[in-house]
Amino acid sequence: MDTVKFTRMRDGTIEDFQLVAENDEATARELPDRVLAHLRLLAEDQGPYPVDRLQHSLQVATRAERDGADEEWVVAALLHDIGDVLAPEAHGELAALILRPFVRSEVEWVVRYHGLFQQRFFANLTQEERDAHLQLRDHPHFEAALRFTEHWDECSFDPDHDTLPLEHFEPALRRILTREPCTPADRDD
Repeated sequence: MDTVKFTRMRDGTIEDFQLVAENDEATARELPDRVLAHLRLLAEDQGPYPVDRLQHSLQVATRAERDGADEEWVVAALLHDIGDVLAPEAHGELAALILRPFVRSEVEWVVRYHGLFQQRFFANLTQEERDAHLQLRDHPHFEAALRFTEHWDECSFDPDHDTLPLEHFEPALRRILTREPCTPADRDD
């Protein structure tokens, strides 16, 4: 593999940055494979739940698809907890950053804040903590986040659920993550 000639970016040439751009394009093309590989790693982390993190994500995506959600929602449901292992305190934000260039702002926002909305189901939290999502009640995507967590996310820890396999979702994931990225002007946020 060719490498750039600089050790400081300010010393780079046009040829160096063309090489960097080619590498960036290759990395972008590999994004679906990298995401799928990371999703598979979630199967290694069950924690105290009756299903591992991958099965939970697959159940959420299965529920979304069976509810008639569009492909952006289904892929978002699949990826919503992809950051659990790497960024447990900011896992929704990490998942939202992966999705942001490829999905509408409503979907990205719900994934970003789903953890806060999920807290309303935690019996061990104070009422104030359970109601923390209410600080966002005036946001236009508030109701979507309520539906996401109530209908798909909080109920997806069932080892007996008829859950679709990862391979079922792979084509949709590839379509979404290989789209031309949205520009800030394309987004409605």
